Amino acid sequence: MREYLKFYIDGKWVDPVESKIANTVNPATEAVSGTIALGTAADVDRAVKAARQAFTTWSKTSREERLQVLERILAEYQKRVGDLAAAVTEEMGAPKALASGYHVGLGLGHLTTAIAILKSFKFEEQKGGTLIVKEPIGVCGMITPWNWPINQVTVKVFPALATGCTIVLKPSQESHFSAHILAEIFDAARVPPGVFNLIQGKGSVVGAAMSTHPGIDMISITGSEAAGIEVAKNAAGTVKRVCQELGGKSANIVLDDADFAKNVAKGVAGMMVNSGQTCSATSRMLVPKSRMVEAIAAAKAAAASVTVGDPNGDAAMGPVVSKAQFNSIQEYIQKGIAEGATLVAGGPGRVEGLAKGFYVKPTVFANVSNDMVIAREEIFGPVQVIIGYDNVEHAVQLANDSDFGLAGNVAGVDVEKARAVARQIRAGWVSINDGFDFNAAFGGYKKSGNGREWGEFGFHEYLEIKSLLGYAPT
Repeated sequence: MREYLKFYIDGKWVDPVESKIANTVNPATEAVSGTIALGTAADVDRAVKAARQAFTTWSKTSREERLQVLERILAEYQKRVGDLAAAVTEEMGAPKALASGYHVGLGLGHLTTAIAILKSFKFEEQKGGTLIVKEPIGVCGMITPWNWPINQVTVKVFPALATGCTIVLKPSQESHFSAHILAEIFDAARVPPGVFNLIQGKGSVVGAAMSTHPGIDMISITGSEAAGIEVAKNAAGTVKRVCQELGGKSANIVLDDADFAKNVAKGVAGMMVNSGQTCSATSRMLVPKSRMVEAIAAAKAAAASVTVGDPNGDAAMGPVVSKAQFNSIQEYIQKGIAEGATLVAGGPGRVEGLAKGFYVKPTVFANVSNDMVIAREEIFGPVQVIIGYDNVEHAVQLANDSDFGLAGNVAGVDVEKARAVARQIRAGWVSINDGFDFNAAFGGYKKSGNGREWGEFGFHEYLEIKSLLGYAPT
């Protein structure tokens, strides 16, 4: 049993203003795994005051001083990788190989990338007689989700620290173990008091207090479309900047070529990573109608090869995060059946042999039309839908026929053709044959949000631009 009954504010672990607690549940066992304190608006106010006070000095630190802090964080992070991985497995059910691999590795990647960028980032640039100065925006409120808990915290915190901002973080109520360990890492790394502050609690309480607080200069949220809208509405009264990374229903266009079956299988396997709980997951697979039968065979075999079970064992896929998430996915699977899609693999109900835990069967639907609910709405679970296209132009049309525009992928042997198709997809992160880059801008079009994270682009979210005219008179 883990107990996290204190908040990290002004460089100290402190008791909440009010004594409110909640239990957390291990999704693999359905047993209570810990207790947490729930914050209030008063706790937010205390954290914001600490962050505002710290901003007066942290914002004036040199590049070298901030690099030293980030390097100390790196050293402490490397000491705690095992603890972080174990926490992610326990809090949201990621298999241990995934937790120690991608989950911990993404945080490490964002940290080392931030260090590399900070070393040469241009905070000042002269254009003619004007000096363009990029200054830290101020106190940043961060609201993060449960699905990639280390990634979503670090992709925000490290650029903010690097640019001279101070932070108030609210991690997800479902996955707060790893966030507490990160706070312990920052404390051990001697991050100055007030620069980083952590409060956990309900979004409707802590998140609302943060987004309305006049002492917070910007809010960065990763979450659902509904949560993003609520934060934006709350933030409007203080005209603070809002950066939103929201939902997705991303398309994976599999081109008609020699690697077709291989790419279908690869797409299905990728969809099942993290139990499908990835905002950028390519949950809509687009294949030529003429090869639908072949796609079904490849997808069925790929889904059958995904082992589901105890995340502390050798299973490739663990549970989904909660009972509520399990029930939501089951409803979507039933809708797909009712809509007339072909159930290729998986389906409703518990995984055989797993009476406890929120395990969902790796599920694939084929012969899906793009107007079905399972093709329009984000399921956020291990459910792949396969849609047929007539030609490449039709595939692009289907890919863009979505309320979302977070990500996409084009899979094919002919790289030039794949590049041409990728250029036409209206989404912020489009891979060619599953390309990956820590320096690429991540963020969405349409209802997938606004703003960009990752790499140098993430730095700009935390900077204001000042023009000093006549700085160098001509």
